[in-house]
Amino acid sequence: MSQPPAPIRTPCIKVCVVDGESGLCLGCYRRLNEVAGWARLSETERERIMAELPTRRSLIRPEKLGLL
Repeated sequence: MSQPPAPIRTPCIKVCVVDGESGLCLGCYRRLNEVAGWARLSETERERIMAELPTRRSLIRPEKLGLL
């Protein structure tokens, strides 16, 4: 019997709201096309995007993240 595929690692936190100004999800900081195509990306592409996510937060105005 074959093994089921390994789960795909994702930054999704189930807060799916896209900021019109930055084009980023307010929950995970991915772009809509990245969210939509996540399962089709290679592991290398997903890891590259995941590495960028912490810096993307600065592209969203703090008040939109509830920080002010």
